[in-house]
Amino acid sequence: MKALLTGATGFVGGAVARALVAAGIHVRTLVRPGSDLTNLAGLKVEQAHGDLRDRESLRRALAGCEQLYHVGAHYALWAKDPAIFYDINVTGTRTLMEAAREVGTRRIVYCSTIGAVGLPPGGGLGTEETPVSLAQMAGHYKRSKYLAEQEVLKLARQGLPVVIVNPSAPVGAADVKPTPTGQIIVDFMMGRMPAYIETGMNLIDVDDVAAGHLLAMEKGRVGERYILGNRNLMLREVFETLSRLTGVKAPSLKLPRQAILPLAYLNQWLSDYVTQRPPRIPLEGVRMAKYRMHYDCRKAIRELGLPQTPPEVALDKAVRWFRDHGYA
Repeated sequence: MKALLTGATGFVGGAVARALVAAGIHVRTLVRPGSDLTNLAGLKVEQAHGDLRDRESLRRALAGCEQLYHVGAHYALWAKDPAIFYDINVTGTRTLMEAAREVGTRRIVYCSTIGAVGLPPGGGLGTEETPVSLAQMAGHYKRSKYLAEQEVLKLARQGLPVVIVNPSAPVGAADVKPTPTGQIIVDFMMGRMPAYIETGMNLIDVDDVAAGHLLAMEKGRVGERYILGNRNLMLREVFETLSRLTGVKAPSLKLPRQAILPLAYLNQWLSDYVTQRPPRIPLEGVRMAKYRMHYDCRKAIRELGLPQTPPEVALDKAVRWFRDHGYA
């Protein structure tokens, strides 16, 4: 069995690559020339150079692959030119799916995001069936992933054999970049969090997310979405766990979101027009903090057998990895 994997150099994609190799699947990774290959070090994988914006490179990479795992995306809370989110996440995804249909790929798993899943307006847990619209998407990343998911669902209705997974907030080892969630952990370990804005999240071990991709390929129903998550937590609870793991005191000062918004707007302006670097206080992150992103993950547990490693274990893996690799 041969599978093409996109996004293998990233946090989730690297975990999927390791899971596929461990399962004995021949893995071909789509990588751009010059990509940081740290997450692929020591893995026996084939590399195909290409880009989601280059249809012919995608066709070449897909040749001979029965399976496709599309994990690649432009994942950030800021970009110099927001068009990159739509070029890669929307147009690139549609182009890859169409190329897979053209070459006859037998089975596809598309990695979306929990941000594309709706939340009940009156509070409660979001599910795969909770209504959601583009107007509810905060920021270019979430908007682009929502639009990409709509493209994939449209192709599924036309017969494309694709299953969609929506990971929540993954944590664990090998968060090289790191991701926004990983950066929170690093900042906490470095004592750079004197205060916080309370919000809700759903944490899952990144290795369980990877397992969920393989289970979706094996058991998922075509055209269905599966939330890959574990436990719903408040940010305060995450900090309390990190404090026990690291010995660093958890911040006790909880700030109202409205107090931080002006600073976030200033940071955004400085990034856009002065520094041309990501803002220290991401505006989109502050905007998203008003949502308690808690979800019902039972569908993936019931239908796929999604593993449920305790979040405390996943956070411990992350802390140890960041410490061992000099991040904190």
